[in-house]
Amino acid sequence: MLKEFRDFIARGNVLDMAIGVVMATAFTGIVNSLVNDIIMPFVGLILGSTDFTSIKVNVGSAVLTVGNFIQAIISFLIIALVLFFVMKAVASLKSQFAKEEAAAAAAEDEVALVDSQEVLLTEIRDLLREQNNRQ
Repeated sequence: MLKEFRDFIARGNVLDMAIGVVMATAFTGIVNSLVNDIIMPFVGLILGSTDFTSIKVNVGSAVLTVGNFIQAIISFLIIALVLFFVMKAVASLKSQFAKEEAAAAAAEDEVALVDSQEVLLTEIRDLLREQNNRQ
């Protein structure tokens, strides 16, 4: 059983997942700082406030803290928008790198083709010289 557990942990996908979770946790701090420290002040300028937690609705003896819900929705939408733009930028960079790699591979193939053609032409020339020398 211990060997099976060790094999399970040593599999690449488990380690990849663990690294992904750690990276996501670190990235969460960056996204939260971007939203709270840079974007929310602009939202405050537009809406007049960035804190909606004081909005409450009294229903009988119950107090519904609707403001907390509104705050959570606004934060979620802004974070989702930021992540959308980050993912678009990453996809664009990946696409650019893929195009550059494809162009580099095509150039290498072209060089290899030219080199092989040179070798073939040299061999043909040498064979023709050899035939002319025999005649």
